[in-house]
Amino acid sequence: MKSHRRPHGIDPVHRTRARRRAMQALYAWQMSGGTAQQVIAQFAHEQAHEIADLEYFEDLVRGVMSHQAALDEGLLPHLDRKVDEVDPVERAAMRIAAYEFKHRLDVPYRVVINEAIETVKRFGAEHGHTYVNGVLDKLAAEWRSVEMQAARG
Repeated sequence: MKSHRRPHGIDPVHRTRARRRAMQALYAWQMSGGTAQQVIAQFAHEQAHEIADLEYFEDLVRGVMSHQAALDEGLLPHLDRKVDEVDPVERAAMRIAAYEFKHRLDVPYRVVINEAIETVKRFGAEHGHTYVNGVLDKLAAEWRSVEMQAARG
């Protein structure tokens, strides 16, 4: 099997799997509650079996759960409804993206947005990805403005 590992040691395929599994874990948490440790334990076995980035998965789950209020506060001005009224799949994906924008500056904003869109395309409602894209574009312009300006020119 050919490795997708980048020179700095990050395997994008494993990161994508970690994000997808984190979205599923956060979806479950949103629906039924529980602690970070319980949610991680529930999904960690499957995560390891899928050969994903377990450390990144855990960081996303713990990070979103511990920073949920601040993440939701950042998302809210860009939503057309209350955070709790957003589809649970879209909400989990946007919370992960918001966490990455704010706390994972090592991940380019374009990667964050693309990963969220692809995850919602796979697990969410038919046109949910367009809503997520619009919200995250606005949030990136606010939270990653310097990076966006540098990318543009």
